[in-house]
Amino acid sequence: MLVLLGVLVVVIGFATRRNPLLVVGVAGIATGLLGGLSPQKVLAAFGTGFASSRAVTIFVITLPVIGLLERYGLQEQARRLITRFAGLTTGRFLALYLLLRQITAALGLLSVFGHAQTVRPLAAPMAEGAAERRHGPLSDKAREKVRSFAASADNVGLFFGEDVFLAVGSILLITGFVNTTYHTHLEPLQLALWAIPTALCALTIHGWRLLRLDRALAAGDTGAGAREALDRKAAK
Repeated sequence: MLVLLGVLVVVIGFATRRNPLLVVGVAGIATGLLGGLSPQKVLAAFGTGFASSRAVTIFVITLPVIGLLERYGLQEQARRLITRFAGLTTGRFLALYLLLRQITAALGLLSVFGHAQTVRPLAAPMAEGAAERRHGPLSDKAREKVRSFAASADNVGLFFGEDVFLAVGSILLITGFVNTTYHTHLEPLQLALWAIPTALCALTIHGWRLLRLDRALAAGDTGAGAREALDRKAAK
């Protein structure tokens, strides 16, 4: 039972909004020590885990490139580009991004889009530019709201799209566990086909939420320019 105190460390750490990497690291060390492992074995377990999953750090290679592109005006050019499409509102743009993210994830192209390489330097600035074109200067609250919806479009598209691809790690993990534990013969294609209705529901529901963002900005719920217009109208 003492080993489960590591879970308590994670809960407390996230509840107090500590650094996630630090929280997980401390929880792992605490769990290992409470489980009877020596400090050397705990360190060895961390090293083995990192070596087997080192591919997740490949994004570090792209960070200098993205930094240079942003330094030389990538976000500004993205804002200018979106202004050329008069009919593309913030909600419509993000809904289109959600669709593209889900389609590419369903095809197994998980790294084509993403927060570091697409959302921060391109998608979020373009969404902000579309909002500013229609509603004027945005308040800090509105800007953060647009950015959060841009990030959510990427998250939802990837999460519900990748399971449609039958060779993704989660599908293979599920089939391997079920076949080994219950001695069945579950094919990855079966799970991938059942993931399609879920992906369509996620696309419909979150796409609707993204389109509602235009209404919120137009109503002045978060837009500074729209709020000022409503204040002037009320004053009259």
